[in-house]
Amino acid sequence: MARLVVLGGGVSGHTAATFAAKWLGSAHEVVVVTPNSKWNWIPSNIWVGVGQMTAEDVTFDLAPVYAKAGINYKQAKAVSINPEGKESSDKPFVTIEYTQSGKEGESEEVEYDYLINATGPKLNFGATPGLGEGSQLGEHTVSVCTADHAAHASDELDKCIEKMKAGERQKFLIGTGHGMCTCQGAAFEYIFNIEHELKKAGVRDMADIKWISNESFLGDFGVGGLHMKAMGFAVSSKIFAESLFTERNVDWIIGAHVSKVESGKVEYELLDGSTGEEEFDFSMLIPPFAGVGIKAFGKDGSDITDTMFAPNGFLKVDANYAAGAYENWKASDWPRTYQNPTYGNVFACGIAFAPPHPISKPMKSPNGTMIGPTPPRTGMPSGIMGKTVAHSICDRILKGENAPLHEASMAEMGAACVASAGKGVFSGTAAAMTIYPVVPDFEKYPGTGRDTDYTFGEIGLAGHWIKHILHHLFMYKAKLNPGWTMIPE
Repeated sequence: MARLVVLGGGVSGHTAATFAAKWLGSAHEVVVVTPNSKWNWIPSNIWVGVGQMTAEDVTFDLAPVYAKAGINYKQAKAVSINPEGKESSDKPFVTIEYTQSGKEGESEEVEYDYLINATGPKLNFGATPGLGEGSQLGEHTVSVCTADHAAHASDELDKCIEKMKAGERQKFLIGTGHGMCTCQGAAFEYIFNIEHELKKAGVRDMADIKWISNESFLGDFGVGGLHMKAMGFAVSSKIFAESLFTERNVDWIIGAHVSKVESGKVEYELLDGSTGEEEFDFSMLIPPFAGVGIKAFGKDGSDITDTMFAPNGFLKVDANYAAGAYENWKASDWPRTYQNPTYGNVFACGIAFAPPHPISKPMKSPNGTMIGPTPPRTGMPSGIMGKTVAHSICDRILKGENAPLHEASMAEMGAACVASAGKGVFSGTAAAMTIYPVVPDFEKYPGTGRDTDYTFGEIGLAGHWIKHILHHLFMYKAKLNPGWTMIPE
């Protein structure tokens, strides 16, 4: 019997584990180690953050789902990996620490034949002083990164709406809380959902709404922007975003590194080296992401973390980490199999893999401050990676260790994105977009880096309903309800 251990139960890890359990059957074991007791459909957190859904609407308990799938579920966090085993045994193992009620702090060594790191990110609030860490989160700003964060954000938003109804003007500041953030898309959705809810509440005229982002231009989204077909024309995401911001009367600050957050105020540095301050009454700033901090040890107990993991804490895979300057970057730098180059039975997927470099052109202020989006690896690409890695491992277990690995390069992968701009049965809007490939390939597609026949978008009520339907579809799929395998990633 072979044992596959999956670290993380988010979109990528859950996808990998559930498909592996189905393909391997009861003859082999799948173990999921995740510190969370619930699964969260993160794209709908923005609706929780404006009171249009509850935390219960976007989560469900993992234990009964994994029991149904025959998956061994351990509510715990991974602390370290010993990929060579230890002096008394050659069997590789992961050391975990339980977060389950009644077992908190207990540790266990879990042996594995294959390992998938799908832990997702550490929400690195501490990278920006005052942004919030641990119990301090919410002292100055709010978050929509988890369902509970989003529920708290909704409560704070309600307080601002009541103040506006009482005649007190409010300032809203939404965006990224550090110069090296990703997930601009989530903040983009949230700012327009807030704007929409303020209109519905009849207080939009009492609000000043401003966007602050590390993007060098509006519509970069961490993918270097894109040109998409809309109404028969190839329109840049910059024009699309600027038009939407202007239409909704939302001001913006771009190319910004938020360096400090205080009560009602942020300090920031711009790409030109200048600095500024911005006041707010309500602020949601996405934190930067980092690896969760798993250590790695050799057979003799020596620290080999730097061998397995990049400096940012994400697992090294089959990417070209020596590409160097921006002028040398190629689509082929991006990983295809997500296999660790040192330990062939270890893989990573979703946010947990270390990208070779950003997708957007790197930018630096005259002061040496890096200001630019790090590459997104969430949503549809995460699911595709998880399924691909699971397929590779299952083949090696069932067909032999020399079975060829399956591939899913982000430079050859398309993705669909539906960005909500406000929820409502008849008043909702969303931008429904496809992008192909996610990582631009300027050798194959000169000029735009992408195939404009497969990169397109429209905004309107139909997009809102697509996002609403996708919410229910993916919640259904993640619960492993009948026909779940037929729903694409």
